Parts: sequence; structure tokens; C-alpha cells
Amino acid sequence: MRHNKKFNHLGRTNTHREAMLSNMASSLIKHKRIFTTTAKAKALRKFVEPLITKCKEDTTHSRRIVFSTLQDKNAVTELFKEVAQKIGDRPGGYTRIIKTGNRLGDNAAMCFIELVDYNENMLKETTAAKTTKTRRSRKKSTAAETAPVAEAPAAETTEEKVAE
Repeated sequence: MRHNKKFNHLGRTNTHREAMLSNMASSLIKHKRIFTTTAKAKALRKFVEPLITKCKEDTTHSRRIVFSTLQDKNAVTELFKEVAQKIGDRPGGYTRIIKTGNRLGDNAAMCFIELVDYNENMLKETTAAKTTKTRRSRKKSTAAETAPVAEAPAAETTEEKVAE
């Protein structure tokens, strides 16, 4: 029975799973986005988010704890220097999973997992959407006054064409 066994074993032994997640976390930190299966991405999110939280406090102790998990000096350096600067005020939710469909060979569910603050396209779209919503609400009041005047002659011309 599987009582109280809540995390996904991913079909691997404990040491293999830990090594795989450590390598995936290092790749995610270095490249800011990786392409993997949905199950691995969900397991990676639980693995990497506590590490990113730990990097908010730049002490020797926290660096050693993160290094003991990642085993990659370059990833630890980048995590504490660049990533910690961008996510300093964010209270959590440092990663985003975007599903992309199924893999052709075995029909496995695939996705991107990325660091939230590093996707420039998503950041631009959210700010642009907010500004257009406020502008539209202002234009509706002025456009509503001028719209019936513009529509009335257009309706008459189409009625005259139908009558002829």
C-alpha cells in the first residue's frame, strides 16, 4: 500500500532521482527555461523553489546548503547573484509550467518550466494589457457619444441602396 507516500518517484531509485533533479535544477538556473515532461517539471518545481527561497539570504551557510543540493559552483553563483536580484521581493512562485502537448514517440505530456521573472514576453504582455484596459474604459464614454452620429448616415445610405 502507498499510504502517506506523496511525492512522485518518477520510476527511479532515490539516488538516481536526486541526481536527475539536481542536474535539472542546475540547467534551469543556468538557462532560465528547460523543456521536459510534465511529471518531471512538477517534481522539479518542488525541488528548486526552496533553493531559490534560500538564496534570498546571501550567507555562507545558505550557499553551502544550496551547494550540497546542486553540486555545481556556476549554478550556485548565478543563483545567488542574478536570480536573487530579480526575485528579491517575490514571496514565492518562482517557476512557471507551460504545457506544450504530447511527445510524438511515447505520447508523454511535455512542457516548459521557466523562471517567472526571466520571460520578457510575458512581462510585456501583462503590462500592456493593464494599460489598454484603462484606456478603453476612458474611450468608451467619448466614443459612445460620437458613435450614433457616425452610424446614422451609414444606415441611411444602405437603406437607400436597398430601395433602389
